Amino acid sequence: MKSAVETLNPTRVRLTVEVPFEELKDSLDAAYKKINQQVTVKGFRKGKIPARVIDQRFGRGAVLEEAVNDALPKFYTEAVNEASLNPLGQPEVDITELKDGETLAFTAEVDIRPVIEIPDYSGIEVTVDAVEVSDEDVDKAVEELRGRFASTNPVERAAADGDVVTIDLEAKVDGEVLEDGVASGVQYTIGSGELLDGIDEAVTGLEAEGETTFTSELKGGSAEGKEAEVTVKVTAVTARELPELDDDFAQMASEFDTLEELRADSRKRLENMKQYDQATQAQERVLDELLKLAEVPIPEKLLEDEVKTRKHNLEHHQLGQMGIDLAKYLEIQGKTEEEFDAETSEQAIKGIKTQFILDELVNKEKLNVNQEELTEHLMRRAASSGMSPDQFAQAVVEGGQVPMLVGEVARGKALAVVVEAAKVVDTNGELVDLEDDEDETETAAETVEAVVEGDTDGDDEGDAAAEKTEA
Repeated sequence: MKSAVETLNPTRVRLTVEVPFEELKDSLDAAYKKINQQVTVKGFRKGKIPARVIDQRFGRGAVLEEAVNDALPKFYTEAVNEASLNPLGQPEVDITELKDGETLAFTAEVDIRPVIEIPDYSGIEVTVDAVEVSDEDVDKAVEELRGRFASTNPVERAAADGDVVTIDLEAKVDGEVLEDGVASGVQYTIGSGELLDGIDEAVTGLEAEGETTFTSELKGGSAEGKEAEVTVKVTAVTARELPELDDDFAQMASEFDTLEELRADSRKRLENMKQYDQATQAQERVLDELLKLAEVPIPEKLLEDEVKTRKHNLEHHQLGQMGIDLAKYLEIQGKTEEEFDAETSEQAIKGIKTQFILDELVNKEKLNVNQEELTEHLMRRAASSGMSPDQFAQAVVEGGQVPMLVGEVARGKALAVVVEAAKVVDTNGELVDLEDDEDETETAAETVEAVVEGDTDGDDEGDAAAEKTEA
């Protein structure tokens, strides 16, 4: 077999392959055997029809077509390996010559990983938010905990902000009661903003058995978006009573004996959260700077597929779960479809560039992923998917997705290498040391994952770039 490579652009090549006919022998034999099992010829047992009879009855062309279809993947793979190419996706194959008994020639155009030169990233500098926890932050955290231990007691007075009321609702549009516009025994906290616009004003001041009518735009259901006349009746009013902020509360709500210890623990937790956010922010900003330094050509077909995948995942997974379509989403976001498409394309380009440059860095730095790192990553992915680690691991193995997970961890390690080489300062001008973060690789893997997958909600299904660049 002879093959040659023509570079069409930095991300696409054309392979020209010539195959001596004798190299088709195994595929021709397989073709005759397959046809033998599919056809019946009077006078011959099934599977025992001579090749010359098959040629006479069904045509030599049918045999050649079957043999070529069988052999092409093998010859294509040999040509790719011979040229040391990294193809992305499926090739576009064109048979240019097929002479029975003489030769087979074909061309194959395919996208390839571009050759990327890793830039000098040692001079990258970024600024991140300082880790600062105020007394007000601690007060808010303790108040949220206090709210979880609140009790409710019936009161014989008018409903006020913060009270929990039990209500019956009836919605009418154009004077007709909606089939899905009636609800009874709904519990609602005044001021939470969780129901209809105008509900807070309507029920505030009503006592039990009080009733009023107001107008509101419906947020869902059969008449979504329409103005409705809503009748609301309060059947019960209960007041929330918060426990006293003292040592008894600390003992009830935590493992601590004193309120002071509880507040100190809340401060520490908030500091840890802010440090995690700071590390993520540093990784994101360092990655942005790295991408600015590198020239990364983008394969057109890969970009097209990635944009389609992101739109599909948004429409059929995220928005589907929210019960809205793309048009409604764009209305909420205040974007035109053209603006949305441009934004999606920009995010897809960033995701593909991130994979390409970090994969190249993995190779350059000879970064390996050990079993412990892979297991830790698998455990986190399992938790975010809602599956047990065993279930998730089984699904990954059965789906052939282990290389994808290894790639995610490896890219995280590559980004961690760049972050460690960068200068990171906070908004107070203080140098930030991220090397003490034991989970640096895992947090970096999460950062990369969010960029590559378009910040989806853990849905890995059908990510075009991930699937094709893992090939």
